[in-house]
Parts: sequence; structure tokens; C-alpha cells
Amino acid sequence: MLSGTIALLAAGQAWAAQPVDWQIGFQPAATPIMEAIRWFEQYTLWFIIPITLLVLFLLAWVIIRYRASVNPVPSRTSHNTLVEVVWTVGPVVILLFIAIPSFQLLTAQYTPTEEPSLTIKATGNQWNWDYEYQIEEPFSFNAAMLQEGQRADFGKEDSAAYPRLLAVDNEIVVPVDATVRVLVTASDVIHAFAMPAFGVKVDAVPGRINETWFKATREGLYYGQCSELCGKDHAYMPIAIRVVSPELYDQWVGAAGSDLSGANRALMAAVEAQSKMASAAE
Repeated sequence: MLSGTIALLAAGQAWAAQPVDWQIGFQPAATPIMEAIRWFEQYTLWFIIPITLLVLFLLAWVIIRYRASVNPVPSRTSHNTLVEVVWTVGPVVILLFIAIPSFQLLTAQYTPTEEPSLTIKATGNQWNWDYEYQIEEPFSFNAAMLQEGQRADFGKEDSAAYPRLLAVDNEIVVPVDATVRVLVTASDVIHAFAMPAFGVKVDAVPGRINETWFKATREGLYYGQCSELCGKDHAYMPIAIRVVSPELYDQWVGAAGSDLSGANRALMAAVEAQSKMASAAE
């Protein structure tokens, strides 16, 4: 796990968030929503852990204290008013403390803080994604998992920045600090568009358009996957989003409509140059 983390950090701006070996927690948050999700997880642990320990203690106490060998004549108590009140009121209070921030988070997930500046339509297929940029001059492209033999063709030999089974041939590119609307649907069976670092997961249903949004606050390359069992190659349907500066995004989007491959290579070169400059400055 440590070696994997070091390799990821060494990748600089080429990496932002992806799974690592033996990971048990969330990926680093790249959006305000994901930061709220991480906070809510830690918040609920303050309730879950004490309750779990209390139940474990009560079970052990009952098993030991009231075993047949030391309690040959069992109690015939039918009820206890104090116990009834405690185990009714207690859970209600705890659930209120959990429900209120939960509803606030759920509301925030469906309520962008500002009008989206970019809309992208994502269509799930067995087993790849079609993306349509709904801008003044719309364009679309397909993104599929990068095959190992294709790395040199796409200039993605660095397996730390472009990990096996997660890297794609064409990433979604968005500007940093921009509110992005994503319209999600499918062309065949149910898929799911999920980006863990963004706190985004939404079903892609044929004949229906679901809507989600994100606002990435960190530049980098982020990975997700289809999260709805959709057939034999479900595990090979990754999602990749590259977050760049507004200037690099404008350059990319200006060229991507006519030459996607060339625009991607130019963007990768610019990001790598920025990364080297940042490393030299340190």
C-alpha cells in the first residue's frame, strides 16, 4: 500500500484520486459534496461505534450473568417501564441527530450552488461510454478502457497515472472550479455513472435521463467505474475525468471537436509541463 501511495504522489498533477491497494476509506475529496460526505461518515462513527460496543457489552453481560448454571430460576419479569422508555426515546434522539445532517447533505447533492457552466451528456453502453459536450459548438466522443497494447499509441505508458483497468482512451475534460451538469442515460441496459472522489453516483437507465452535478476544486485525473452490474464486461467499464485550468480547458475544447486525439495529446503535454515546472519550483 505504501509503495502504491508513493508512486501516485510521484505522478504529480497526472494523478489526483484512484483506488489503492488495501484501501478501506474513501478516496481524497475533490468536490465540496465529497468533503461533506467524508465529514458525515466520520460524524456517524461517533454514534455507530459506541452503540456497537454497548450492544456487545449487553450481549456478553446477559450471556454470562444469566446463564443457566448461575441463574437456575429465571426471572418472570414481563416489562420494565424505564427500560421501555429508554430504548424508545434513545434511538429516536440518535436518529434525529443522524437524519438532520443526512437530509441536508442529500439536498445539497441535488441542488447546485450556482447555474452550471457546462453540460455533458453521458450515455452508458455495453461496455463503454459516449460523451456529448452540449456547448455552443457541440461535439461527442466515445471512451473505452485502455488496452495494455494501446498505451504507446495514446502516450499513456505511465501505469501510475494511467492504471490498468481504470485508464481510458479519451477522458472527460472539465475546468477546475466550474459547476458541471451531467445528464446520464444508457443505450441498452442499466449502468451507473460513479466518480468516488466527486461524491457522484447515478444510475444510467435506458429511455430516461438522470441528472447530477459536480464542482471539482482540484486539478488532476480522477477515476471511477460503472457501478451497476451490466453484463460480462461490467468490470471493464471505467470512467476518467481530467480537471484542468480554465486556460487549458479552453485550448482543449477548441481543438477537440475537429481533432480529439491531437487535442488530448496537446493537453497531456501541457499538464506534464506544468507538473515539471511545479516540481522544479519546489
